[in-house]
Amino acid sequence: MNILEFDFDLPKELIAQHAVNPRDHSKLLVLNKEEKTMEHKKFYNIIDYLKEGDVLVLNRTKVIPARLFGKKENGVVLECFLLKRIDLNTWEVLLKPARKLKIGQKIIFSEELEAELLEVKEDGNRVLKFNFEGSFEEILDRLGEMPLPPYISEKLEDKNRYQTVYAKEGESVAAPTAGLHFTEELLEKIKEKGIIIAEVFLDVGLGTFRPVQVENILDHKMHVEKYSVPKETVEIINNAKKNNHRVIAVGTTSVRTLESSVDENGNLIASEGYTGIFIYGDYKFKVVDAIITNFHLPKSTLIMLVSAFGGKELIDAAYKKAIEEKYRFYSFGDSMLIY
Repeated sequence: MNILEFDFDLPKELIAQHAVNPRDHSKLLVLNKEEKTMEHKKFYNIIDYLKEGDVLVLNRTKVIPARLFGKKENGVVLECFLLKRIDLNTWEVLLKPARKLKIGQKIIFSEELEAELLEVKEDGNRVLKFNFEGSFEEILDRLGEMPLPPYISEKLEDKNRYQTVYAKEGESVAAPTAGLHFTEELLEKIKEKGIIIAEVFLDVGLGTFRPVQVENILDHKMHVEKYSVPKETVEIINNAKKNNHRVIAVGTTSVRTLESSVDENGNLIASEGYTGIFIYGDYKFKVVDAIITNFHLPKSTLIMLVSAFGGKELIDAAYKKAIEEKYRFYSFGDSMLIY
């Protein structure tokens, strides 16, 4: 499969620079796979497409304020982007400018936080050991900025707008953006209708959003992310499946988590670890019956995933229609239900 099959032109003005307020007033494009139909709705209309007994699966991961600014001992300012925790005090990071920083040199972020360069990895990432007193999470919350994608140029005034209302725990460096449309009130109405909420965890990494760089997508090396599917979620979903109810994944991260946690017979099992699952083409979905998702970047593994689920022809038509109707794209953009 050629990467150009997943390319498209998007007018720059359709890249959302800020979140809609209230959250659930974003647009919703509803795709019916069997009937090949499209409907234009608001996100709060999602409840009309959910049935009693359905299971709505949320990725409860929390985004950390992963962008820090510090100085070398000679005063040169460095930007540090936390990528992945290795142990209690050690992180893999992106540093810039980093070329002249030597092993053992220090970066000073504040009086309460500094770091030492331990390693330069083959891919150019760095490994830092942080020194601090007290709680690293509390210090990070004070000093760090939310890691907005590079296509968002507007400053984020409220950190919570790049966080789902149901975020619970974790160390994501990007938001599971399909979940940004839900309000607490909408979730309550959904539960009152008899829809069951289940949770999974996947710490979203930067690799999720990066365009594929190879011509043949089969040559793409997928990034890995930490995930967990709790036993309680497995029981809820397997019971729903047994009674012919649907499993509706909120976001591609929930899809990848669920589809990573199946046994050889395709049954969902409780598990945790790291997943590098790559969903594209004629992939046979084992758990997920419907997906709530945003509009994704060209050439990304995310658009490949939704094309595998919805059918490439329908997804191509939906993206074309979304552009015609001036839907807002990417992290703070509008949404789509595919069922």
